[in-house]
Amino acid sequence: MFVLRLAPGNCVNLDFLTEEFITQALHFPPVSPYTEKEISADHPLRLAGVLVPLVCQAGSWYLLYTRRADGVEHHKGQVSFPGGASDPGESAEQTALREADEEIGIRPADVRILGRLPQIVTISDYLVTPVVGVVTWPYAFRVYTPEVARVFALPLSWLADRNNFMLLMRSETGRHVIAYQPYDAELLWGATAHMTVEFLKILKLL
Repeated sequence: MFVLRLAPGNCVNLDFLTEEFITQALHFPPVSPYTEKEISADHPLRLAGVLVPLVCQAGSWYLLYTRRADGVEHHKGQVSFPGGASDPGESAEQTALREADEEIGIRPADVRILGRLPQIVTISDYLVTPVVGVVTWPYAFRVYTPEVARVFALPLSWLADRNNFMLLMRSETGRHVIAYQPYDAELLWGATAHMTVEFLKILKLL
């Protein structure tokens, strides 16, 4: 087990941001036209859920991320939220909590679910529902090292600074991809960065 130390945030003042504000904002998530287009495609999609873990220390908000181990079959070495494919009959919340427990040892009882972000479709044909939850802090993580190489946190204030990310075009797919500057040697991009930015937009931070 280990307890994560959080670096101070910067740049963006988030004094107005409370748990109640976040919960209310998540009750009215925007609909993504991109998602609707992908859902109408002919190929079937597999359901998945991820936990978007929020923690608060001394009035500052952070998002928790994981870096996948180099030995996993898919997305090795990439930054992601804890999550995975849904079991039959599972809700997105159940999937997100189960996977967070399995991957980094966050017990479901230690998460207060606040709401959902808009679903997205990944290039691997998963329909992913991001579930936002506040994690009790500080926390002693139990990392399942065959799947997860590291748990780390990024300040919401840094993530909300437009100087820290850009929109790129992937030549092989023609899709736009969000990529952040490296932070603490970690590179946040792709689907996880997309979910992060969607969350910030819902909170009116972007």
